[in-house]
Formats: sequence, C-alpha cells, structure tokens
Amino acid sequence: MARVSPKSMIWLGLFALTWLLATFGKGWLEAAGLDWAMQYPDAWVIPLKDSISAAMKWLVEEATFGLFTFTEFTRGISWMIEQPYNLARALLAEGFVEGHGRRAVQLVPPFSWIAVTAGVVALGHYARDWLLASIVGAAFLYLAVFGQWESAMVTLASVVIAVPIGVAGGLLLGITAYRHPSFERILKPVLDLMQTIPIFAYLVPILFMFGFGPVSALVATVIYAMPPMVRITTMALHAVDPEIRDFGVMSGCTRRQMTWRVLVPSARASLMVGVNQVIMLSLNMVIIASMIGAGGLGFDVLSALRRLNIGGGFEAGIAIVILAVAIDRLSQAFARRATTFTPPPKGDTWIKRHPRSVIVAVILLVSYGVGLILPAVQTYPDAATLTTGKFWDNGVKYLNINFYDQFEAVKLFFLQGFLLPVKRFFLGIPWVWAIAMVTAIGWTFGGWKLALMNLLMAGFIAATGMWEKAMITVYLCGTSVVIASVIGIPLGVLAAVNERAGRIIGVLIDTLQTLPSFVYLIPVVMLFRIGDFTAMVAIVLYAVVPAVRYAAHGVRSVSPELIEAGVVSGCTKRQLLSRIRLPLALPEILLGLNQTIMLALSMLVITALVGTRDLGQEVYIALTKADTGRGLVAGFAIAFIAIIADRIITASARSARVRYGLESANG
Repeated sequence: MARVSPKSMIWLGLFALTWLLATFGKGWLEAAGLDWAMQYPDAWVIPLKDSISAAMKWLVEEATFGLFTFTEFTRGISWMIEQPYNLARALLAEGFVEGHGRRAVQLVPPFSWIAVTAGVVALGHYARDWLLASIVGAAFLYLAVFGQWESAMVTLASVVIAVPIGVAGGLLLGITAYRHPSFERILKPVLDLMQTIPIFAYLVPILFMFGFGPVSALVATVIYAMPPMVRITTMALHAVDPEIRDFGVMSGCTRRQMTWRVLVPSARASLMVGVNQVIMLSLNMVIIASMIGAGGLGFDVLSALRRLNIGGGFEAGIAIVILAVAIDRLSQAFARRATTFTPPPKGDTWIKRHPRSVIVAVILLVSYGVGLILPAVQTYPDAATLTTGKFWDNGVKYLNINFYDQFEAVKLFFLQGFLLPVKRFFLGIPWVWAIAMVTAIGWTFGGWKLALMNLLMAGFIAATGMWEKAMITVYLCGTSVVIASVIGIPLGVLAAVNERAGRIIGVLIDTLQTLPSFVYLIPVVMLFRIGDFTAMVAIVLYAVVPAVRYAAHGVRSVSPELIEAGVVSGCTKRQLLSRIRLPLALPEILLGLNQTIMLALSMLVITALVGTRDLGQEVYIALTKADTGRGLVAGFAIAFIAIIADRIITASARSARVRYGLESANG
C-alpha cells in the first residue's frame, strides 16, 4: 500500500474541511453571528464599475488633447479603418453605390462569384497544388450554391482588413519586445490580459469609443487576434540560429538591416504560423462581433438562434465552417511554402511569369462584361440555389420527437448527479475560506509571490461584488474541464500508442479546432435547449482539443531509451503505460489541462447566450446595456480566474518536470 506523505495528509484534511464548510458552514456561521464570512457584505463592495463607467463617460464626452478631443481622435482612427474596409466590402459583397438605403444606386457591381472562386483556386494552386486548389474552389462554390455567398463575402471582407492590421501590429510589437527585454517584461502581462479577458468585455468600451458598426468589430478583432502574433514573433526571433546572426554582424549589417534582411526572413516559417493564428482568431472574432454590427455569417447564426430557426442556423453555421476550413488550409499551405525555396518563375515577359494572375484577371474582366448581359454570371441566381434548411429542421424534429425522453434522461442525469451537487459545493464555500485556500495553493506550488498574486486577484473578485457569479463560473468551467479531460486525455494516449487511431483522432481534432466557437452552440441548443447542461456540452466540445493534443504529444515525447529499458525489465504494455509513459508525460498533460481551462473560460462567455448565470452573462448584459464598468469588472474577474488557474498549473507542471528529472530545479 502506497504511503501518504504528511503534506498530502494536510491537504486531504483541508479539502475535507472545505467540504464540511460547503455543506454545513452556512448554519454554523449564522449561529456564530459570522454571516459576513458566508456572503460578501454589500456595504463592503467597492463601486469600481461605477467609477469606470464615469471615467469612460468623461473620456468620451470631455477629454481633450488640446487641438482635438478624445472622441475626435477615436473617430479619426475609425475613419482610417473604415476606408479600406468599405473598399473590401464593395469589391467582395456590395459593389460601389451612390446614395443610401432604398435610394442607393449601384454604379459598379462587386467581383462576380466566378471571379472570386477562380481567385481562390489560383491561390490554392500557387500555395501548394491542384488538390488544395480544388478543395478551396469547392468550398467557395458551396457558399454560392447554398445561398450563403453575400454574408460570407461580408465576413471575408472583415477578415481581409483585420488580418493585415493584426499581423503588422503584432510583428512590430514582437520585434520591439525582442530588441528591448524591459518592453517585453511590460508587454507580457498586457498580452496575458488581452488573451484572458473575455471577448465580449472588449466590445463594451470599444463600442463606446468607436460607435456601433463594423469598425468597432474590426478594432475588437485586431485586439483579440494580435497577441499570438506578438508572442510568436518574439519567440521566432529568439530562435534564429546564432550562426546566422553572427553572419549578419560580420557582414556589417546595421540594426535595421539585421532585423529586416536577416532575422525576419530567417524566422519566416514560424511567423507564418503566427499569421495562420491571426487569421483563425480573426474569423472567430468577426463572427462574435456580428453582435455590434459586423453583419455577415455570424449575424445570420445569431439571428437564427434568436428565432430558433434550426435550418437557417445550421446552414449559416456550416458556411462558417466551410469558409474557416478553406482559409485555414490556404494559410497553412502558405506557411509550409515559406519553409521551402521556390525558384523564381522563368519567362520572357511578365505575362509568362505570372500565368495565374493573368488568367484570374481575364476571368474577372470577362465575367464583369458578360455579367452586364447575363446577371447569373455576376450573381449566382437565387433560383439555382440549394437549401438544406428543411433537412436540418426535419432531422432535429425527428430527433426531438423520437429521442426526447433519452435526451432529457441524459440531461437530468448530469444535472442532478453531477452539475447541481458541484454547484451547491462551490456556492456553499465561505468566501473567506475560499480565498485562504487559493492563497495556500499558490504558496505550495509557487511560493510567496504566487500566493500574494492569488490573494490580490481573489480579493478583487470579492471586493467588486462578483463573488457569487465567479463561483458559478468556476463550477461551470470546472465541471466542463473535468469531462473534457476525462474524454480528451485517454483519446490522446490512444492516439499516441496506436498509429491508426492517431490518424482518425487527428482528423477529428483538426476539424473541431477549425470550428469557430459560435458554431458549437447550434446543435446543442437544438437538442438540449438552454441552460447549464447545454453550456457544458458546448464548452466540452470546444475545449477538448488541447487535452487530446497535449496528452498525445506528451506520451509520444517519452524517450525511446526509457521505453526500451522498461521492455528489457519485463514490463507489460499496461505497466509501460502506467509506470513510464504517463508519469513522464504528466507535465505536458498538465499544460494541456491549462489550455483546456483557458478555452473553457473563453467559451463560457459565448454560452451566456444560452442562459447561464455566471460572469459571462454579466459581461453579455453589460454589452447589451453598453455598461462599460460592469462589463470590464466582470471581464477582469474572468481574466483573474484564468490567470490564477494558469499560474498554479504552470507551476505544478514545472514541479512535475523537476520531480522526474526533465528540468533543473534552478531553471
């Protein structure tokens, strides 16, 4: 029988005491006259959200820089972003028009559906081969045939503008952080906040500063999508081979030449991975930003969800997935192309050297000319569009009529047997004890610095009156992460030890990772309606990916020599897994758990649309009421929960690496 260490005994005792307090603490504290320890007193709440709202109002209505006001400054930025966006939207979706509303007259039509499809086919062929060209061509053809073209082009116009801004901004910030370590130290916590504050919380102050419309959505998209580019740029520049850097120095490069002619070209392959991340996050965000006037496919999904239009929601959701897959495959192909040397095309003239561009230009001109006579060439005819709306309507209706009892049984099983007991547990813990436990956990894994940080962040949540909603957030996120880990880690281990299973699971995981978070809501709402269980299923589907990937990576990374030593020692397959592979993969599995928590928290805000009662709902309500203070305080509370979880798990993963000799205790 394994011996339990004194330290473990202390923690077991503390957790048992926590359970007792959660179950009986309310009665005990009321009897002792310590009600304030159970529920944070309203009189102690710091009115921070009111102060933030007042500050934002002053900023928008009164702040001035002398020559111009703050509002004029933001409107100026808005105008600069609006011009290229309007151009992209005109080229792809609406054409150039004169006038507004019903009196608007179209002067020049947008690119025809044939020309745009030909353009992406040419890009696919240039990036890789005819197979990719046919995949992306079929994807865009699907959008036209199934009547999603116009909304898809509006979404694409947002992505086309947001991505270059996000990439350029991320690249410049990353280079600055690489050159100046002090700037990197300041930037790192800012990036942490940008990535952990919920998306909806961005929207509230941006809405105030830039007004309702697509520009606000683009600004929010850039803020959301930029951090990965900054991090990858810094990491990629640090990873450039020192010999290449030395070669640049010996060649007499100036600082600027060293950056733009040596380091950035050498890191091009890694930087393209960052570009891919910006594209996928931008696509995810522009769909969410449809709530503040971005329009496009996201608005169609949102509208369908509000009207419970099952078929319409599925059609728009599938169109988002198709568009995301096409853009993802294209950007990945460009990233791989950046790692290989491609000789410049040979030919006597520019036309011979750029045949794809010439063909696309010809198709563009011909389709424009013919489209004036035959409208079907310009715009895919409505009469020829196909719809799957009735199929999805009937499918969901069939499932609900024939399997309603089974769905309800599953839902009630999880609600009564798992979700509600856990919810009662977290809501029953006195806030004073919960903060003390979080601080103690921080001290155990990361020393006094982590303990202090946990104390301050948990104290902020209590002092701003967000404690109860924060506990509901922790309960919903925690239960979802547990289920995602129970499903994901075994799948990851299976993928690592079985090649055939690994390929199948890899395809499944790639598909789940490509889906924008919004899309997960559609099927679960249709089958389980609204509530905590529906939110949990959507979160599990969205957050299971890193649990699988990191577990598979951790198990595959175990040294073959150690496996061989185990085989020579006579270990069975089960012993190899339980005694060697899993313990050594533990640090990676913990990092996967960390990422699962981050994705679960980000999805939690989206699930506010299905009626949860947590901090995500608080942010969503703030968005609908344009209450900046309320949204930001709730957003910071979610970010602090994410940061506390991140730091504790990162510290425990490091402890595991030190314990198994994978890392030095001194770093």
